[in-house]
Amino acid sequence: MEKQEQTRPDILYSCYQHKNGEGESFNANHIFSYIYSGNSEVSVGGKTYFSREGDFRFFRKNQLARYIKFPPPGGAYKSISISMDQETLRSIQEENNLEISQPYNGEGVLSLKPNNLFKNYIESLTPYLNGENDISKALTTLKVKEAIMILLESNPSLKNILFDFSEPGKIDLEAYMNTHYKFNVDLSRFAYLTGRSLATFKRDFEKIYHDSPNRWLQRKRLNDAYYLIKEKGWRSSDVYLEVGFKDFSHFSFAFKKAYGIAPSRLN
Repeated sequence: MEKQEQTRPDILYSCYQHKNGEGESFNANHIFSYIYSGNSEVSVGGKTYFSREGDFRFFRKNQLARYIKFPPPGGAYKSISISMDQETLRSIQEENNLEISQPYNGEGVLSLKPNNLFKNYIESLTPYLNGENDISKALTTLKVKEAIMILLESNPSLKNILFDFSEPGKIDLEAYMNTHYKFNVDLSRFAYLTGRSLATFKRDFEKIYHDSPNRWLQRKRLNDAYYLIKEKGWRSSDVYLEVGFKDFSHFSFAFKKAYGIAPSRLN
């Protein structure tokens, strides 16, 4: 088995064997994660974060990320992630009368110092690793609440992230798109993450680039693909996902239309 993922509501156990697992993701919720074995590389907002066996990480919500998961020699990459949904966070905020003291403007990925609370909590998640199917949603919700309370106990300043329920604010669209154009997400997602309605996003985009978002994205991705194939010797079958296309046939058609040659014949 090359890859295994076991999911419960808000808790995900991942296992990759014999080869690297890689891809992209969007997390609408905050994530608390732990690596049992192997290493990982996550790129968020133009920065790359490296994690190894035994590391605890906190990933802020509303971020696009690219990841690579490296199994150890002869072993498997194993990790567990706890997703903290807004409904659960709001209930904890109300129960404990917690309020943010100031907006958070720091890193999108935080390294958390190991402690006994974290370690004991991770040990308590063993049933989620064993693939047992009789774990109720109610019990899982309690485990998510426990994770939140442990994070607050160990890192009180996290309340400024956890209990900030505001929508993404309006940011520099040009800088954001130049960093994130390879992510294959809907325009509505780009609009949300840059703090705009879809109509405002399209209007602002055309003011900056003098082109529609879809045409600009395709041209930008094809330019990258051409460079990787022609100058770096990449195979066309490896390039299309790297530059943001989901479908190889669509990539090949668009590439041939733009450059007059199939990508597989460019080398």
